[in-house]
Amino acid sequence: MLTRRDMLKISAAGAATMGLTGAVINKASADENRNIVPPTTYQPGHDTKSVYKYKFSDSEKRSLPGGWAREATVKQFPISEGVAGVDMTLEPGAVRELHWHAIAAEWAYMISGKARITIIDPEGTSEVSDFGAGDVWYFPKGYGHSIQALEGGAHFILTFDNGHFSEFGTFSITDWIAHMPKEVLSKSTNLPASVFSKAKQGEAYIVTGRVPPALPLERDNGGRDDSPLKHHYPMMSQPPFFESDEGSVYIVSSKEFPISKTITGVIEIMKPGAVREMHWHPNANEWQYYISGKGRMTVFSSHGHAETEEYNATDVGYVPQGFGHYIENIGDEDLKVLVVLDNGIYQDISLSDWLAKTPAYVLADTFNNNETDWNARPAEKLVISKGAK
Repeated sequence: MLTRRDMLKISAAGAATMGLTGAVINKASADENRNIVPPTTYQPGHDTKSVYKYKFSDSEKRSLPGGWAREATVKQFPISEGVAGVDMTLEPGAVRELHWHAIAAEWAYMISGKARITIIDPEGTSEVSDFGAGDVWYFPKGYGHSIQALEGGAHFILTFDNGHFSEFGTFSITDWIAHMPKEVLSKSTNLPASVFSKAKQGEAYIVTGRVPPALPLERDNGGRDDSPLKHHYPMMSQPPFFESDEGSVYIVSSKEFPISKTITGVIEIMKPGAVREMHWHPNANEWQYYISGKGRMTVFSSHGHAETEEYNATDVGYVPQGFGHYIENIGDEDLKVLVVLDNGIYQDISLSDWLAKTPAYVLADTFNNNETDWNARPAEKLVISKGAK
């Protein structure tokens, strides 16, 4: 059995020539089906970790009285070079303290509950905004911000456009203050140093607090809201990018959300039996969080290598840039997946669209059949489909 490291090298390079011991091998016969049966599909055994799947439940939680967080970076999920993810909950009134990220921008999706963010940018403009389920935010790299849960608490997924970023290595205000000379604090703020003396001596990370008052706030107490580009986008309140009886797709890129220059977010909802068709992203890595339902994905990494895995709620998937893949609903309820791409411009190329726009004679030569076999191919991309009716 190959090790996880061996599999990662094979899939990332796409050029390995060794066999996959323990793989499920489907040998195509020399008939008309030989072109549609992959020569090798690897299915990890119970004791072998998938290259393209990570279970958030395997991450150690950082738990505090006001909430908890767990992360998936390249340390836990080595293939995930382009995106790191964090699963976080906050109790009502609890605050993910004022902090900033030096090496990554932050894009978040609200799973449930309500939260309030504060943010300041290098121009000194600021924003305070409330978020509900289905809303997203984006904080450019280096911008100072905080997150506070409102009534009922909050559950959200944070993603970062750098797989090496760790949420537990952020620049937190309490940690910074604790390591500065008292006289410098006083000179820097025109406040007595005693104002900071009761804070935890070190990083607080999450602090408990009271549910804040309703917006708007007084202008001289956080109510300026003068950021030229807003950091709040109500993703699931917008019309879907695609919708049919088989499912729907919601997309928020820099086109819809101008400040989100490095990340595109997607929600894919598939009905039982439906598939988010075979496709690839030419300009981005894809990070996935399975919100609900049961799915299956095969990632094709070229040179005859592919890996198939099943995914359940809270699992994480990853597809490197340019790798072919699909997501199929194999459960009895809707499959809902959060997809994060590390590029603010959305691009995909789908199998159905490719076939639709390729001459039938080229397809017939490629697949060793007749031109008339392609007459029934779709005229445009399917996006989500249950197959021929």
